[in-house]
Amino acid sequence: MNQRARIAMSDEDVTAFLEAARKLQLATINPDGTPHLVTMFYGLDEGRIAFWTYAKAQKALNLARDPRVSCLVEAGEDYGELRGVLLYGKARRVDDREQVMAIGMTVARRMTPGVPDELLRPYVEKTGLKRIAYVVERTKVVSWDHRRLT
Repeated sequence: MNQRARIAMSDEDVTAFLEAARKLQLATINPDGTPHLVTMFYGLDEGRIAFWTYAKAQKALNLARDPRVSCLVEAGEDYGELRGVLLYGKARRVDDREQVMAIGMTVARRMTPGVPDELLRPYVEKTGLKRIAYVVERTKVVSWDHRRLT
């Protein structure tokens, strides 16, 4: 077995890793073709990466033109601890306000673990007025867990 195969996570490990993490690096494509990279809190919608943003944000403008994204979730400080999941896919815009608010709540819960929903809901309802949401439809998943090398 080659080293790449040894460190790849199973589908179950990928799911558990994405459920446990809070932030990701989101890459969209600028008009000139360069990457636009930002750190985002995210939620999960039926196992898929979901996020929201202001409608006028650069990432939203980029996604309106080209829905392709890369999402990187990573952990670990030392080489032997490095773990990560890189998802390639297309971000599908969510326009249904109820679903936008539901995604907003999943994101807010990750931003502020332990805060009750009744305290988060007013924030989500207020900021959600100017936000749109996306769900990432995966086309490819690459994962690694260097702890498997020992």
